[in-house]
Amino acid sequence: MIDLNKDNGFVKGRIKSLKFAIGGAFKLMTTEHSIMVQSSLAVMITIAGFYFQITKEEWLFQTLAIGLVLAIEGLNTAVEKIADFIHPDYHEKIGFIKDIAAGAVFFAAVTALLVGAIIYYPYIAQ
Repeated sequence: MIDLNKDNGFVKGRIKSLKFAIGGAFKLMTTEHSIMVQSSLAVMITIAGFYFQITKEEWLFQTLAIGLVLAIEGLNTAVEKIADFIHPDYHEKIGFIKDIAAGAVFFAAVTALLVGAIIYYPYIAQ
């Protein structure tokens, strides 16, 4: 069991935080279908990057877009879990909060699609 006391030294505290972060990422990847879908798309687009031999700058934008979508998707999942914990039954205000969080994912996904289109259109059009 991990000790939750905050009195640990700086390095021990960072290692503990890293363990929690990796554990959280693993939970997201293995339990949340939206993250599974987004991760699968990230793998496919990464393979496309190697296939088309995209430039270093294109890799940077692609990596940032993938990270943006996965991070916002994770935050959306956290908001949904908290909202469901606080109010398990349907409530109009909880639904509004969850819709806003889903909207943030939508913005990230559209941004990632635009980045992908800008990167890959020239390669595919040739």
